[in-house]
Amino acid sequence: MPDLPTPKDAAEAALFSECWDAVLSYADLCTAGASAATQLATEAFALGIREARAAETGTARSSGRRSPRLPMIPLLLTAVRTTAAAWETAGQGHDLDPDLRLWLNSEKAARYTGPPLQRPLALRALRDLQEADASLLWLAEVEALPPSVVARKLGLDPAVLGEELAQVRGLFRDRSHRAHLDTPMAAQCRSYARLLDAVTRQPAADIPGDLSRHLATCVDCAEAAACLRAHGGGLPAALAGGVIGWGGLAYLERRRRAAEVRLGVGRPELPAGVGADPRAAGGRARAVRNGLLVAAVLVSLLALAVSMMPLGGDNDAAGGDSPTDSSPVAAPRPSVPVAPSTGSSSASASPTPSATASRSADRNPDPEPQGTHSSATPATSGPADGDPVVCTFSYDLVNQWPDGFQATVSVTPTDAVDGWHVAWSFKDGQQVTQMWDASFAQNGSRVTATAADYNKSVAAGSTLSFGFLASWKSKNSPPYDITLNGHSCVKS
Repeated sequence: MPDLPTPKDAAEAALFSECWDAVLSYADLCTAGASAATQLATEAFALGIREARAAETGTARSSGRRSPRLPMIPLLLTAVRTTAAAWETAGQGHDLDPDLRLWLNSEKAARYTGPPLQRPLALRALRDLQEADASLLWLAEVEALPPSVVARKLGLDPAVLGEELAQVRGLFRDRSHRAHLDTPMAAQCRSYARLLDAVTRQPAADIPGDLSRHLATCVDCAEAAACLRAHGGGLPAALAGGVIGWGGLAYLERRRRAAEVRLGVGRPELPAGVGADPRAAGGRARAVRNGLLVAAVLVSLLALAVSMMPLGGDNDAAGGDSPTDSSPVAAPRPSVPVAPSTGSSSASASPTPSATASRSADRNPDPEPQGTHSSATPATSGPADGDPVVCTFSYDLVNQWPDGFQATVSVTPTDAVDGWHVAWSFKDGQQVTQMWDASFAQNGSRVTATAADYNKSVAAGSTLSFGFLASWKSKNSPPYDITLNGHSCVKS
């Protein structure tokens, strides 16, 4: 199995980390087990990066029009499909999903490798866009990223992102219309082409009965209608199905569910252009958690005081309301919210979307991407009261399947560091198998991640991040005792 490509610089390393999540999510759909998913994702990732670098080199050397190329994430997803087809041809198809194997040996799969004019309309139209426009369309429509995140990734002004996206949708529609007219069509389909274009240009236009019946029986024209109607909510499905092929709709649903979990189900997002500082939201979250902690400690101290009061004599017993058990009401120690293990509910804090996602993951073994920032971690040996905080951390469970998971660790130091190692402990026997943006060593339950050459320097207040794959068995509790260069970090 080939190793993941080595990033050229910090920017490419960040891009790799973002794309790997998408590639592994689709590879998990295409395979019958966690180990096969990791192997397929790794091979496809290496293939896609080689193709992207070759295209960039060829474009730099040529003076003519750029060669059409998909944005990075859809390019890597098509590499997963190509690698799966190679597995099937090489006799390794038993590791693939049975439905995918049937699809790979059907005429549907042949559309993606056949004559260019007969390939799916969405694939052709997306290739015909400028790469920056295609990236904006894919990240917003298929990956379901919030507008503020899309703007940050592409270097756009959040205030005008909505207008930019509307223009790109219009460009995609124009490219789809031109590609539709270039497609070899039957006489009946050709007769409906002009009417289909006119109807899909108007959001509230009624579809004539004869066209509606034709769309119900003609796959090619129905596909064209989905691409031409840039409004109405059908564009994400058209893009995912046309570019990815098999499993496109399932992948789309996974990405939407992961985005909802990361944002918090039901949490409204700030409109594009508001320019809210993300640190303000983190401050509010920390204030809520600190409030819960203080309340828990006060209740515990009150219970401790009650338990130490002298028990009454016969008059107290005569009331009949006191229990016969004279044990203290609470143990004589401060009480803090105890983190539940995966899948259990906590009585010391209100339920959160992340905890809900963890509980549902235990009930449903289907390996769906959880994409959750863990809302409860085991107690850590953080700085003592009054000691300065030297770093904060966050732990994101990006994806989880029956015997493995993917996670990201982010650490923000208060002072600049030049060279770092981040260590933590697992309580449930998890074993790290692969890591990117850092090297790792594991001794029992203790894992140490060491900086790569390109990201060893971190400015004060900046965030270092790295991701990893690991295995788990009965439970998958978040890590605890997270340190940066030997100094304990607190949860952000």
